[in-house]
Amino acid sequence: MAKILLVEDDNLIGDETRKALLQEGFSVDWVKTKDDALLAIKTNHYDLTILDIGLPDGSGLEVLSSMRAAELKTPVLMLTALNATSDRVRGLDLGADDYLAKPFEVAELCARIRALHRRSEGLASPKLTINGITLDPASHTLTQNNDLIDLGGKEFAILQTLFERAGRVVTKIDLEESLYGWGEEVSSNAVEVLVHRIRKKLGVNIIKTIRGVGYITEKTNDKE
Repeated sequence: MAKILLVEDDNLIGDETRKALLQEGFSVDWVKTKDDALLAIKTNHYDLTILDIGLPDGSGLEVLSSMRAAELKTPVLMLTALNATSDRVRGLDLGADDYLAKPFEVAELCARIRALHRRSEGLASPKLTINGITLDPASHTLTQNNDLIDLGGKEFAILQTLFERAGRVVTKIDLEESLYGWGEEVSSNAVEVLVHRIRKKLGVNIIKTIRGVGYITEKTNDKE
């Protein structure tokens, strides 16, 4: 599951977008200025950045330019005015990965985010299948041997992160960062509790603990 930086100075758009992304299971940090965006990027890791071009202290294009100059490969989705063709062209030329014109539908924004995140993880299919378990980020559903399994939001987010990185160890810190944004309290055993709940529902072998390092799911040849 992706941790997202949202850079948007409009309070209404920013608040509605943040709430929608949280409902989708994303972890979101929201800033409203160019300077705060640059600081956030320097001090945190993000899987994706949503970047408005018009900011009160400068342009989102300056943020994008700084990111690419620093060789940050984080996918960037630009938010632009409906008729700002020149801004869209310049943004793409500076290294943006996609753009969306305002006003936009939240459903389309989430679909574009999922597509960008999927490509950044090297995944071709929108569904993730391992050992008979299929996870569908778009519909937020999980099936095991064709039976629908009910997972809580953060349980789903942890499993999605592990499935997206199947065959690689994911540290506890990485999982915490993908689950929680600024200002959210995280108990010391939050990840362990969530992994325990997932194992009770799916079986103890689906997630393996690498002691002192983190967690891993085995990569298989399952295909949807």
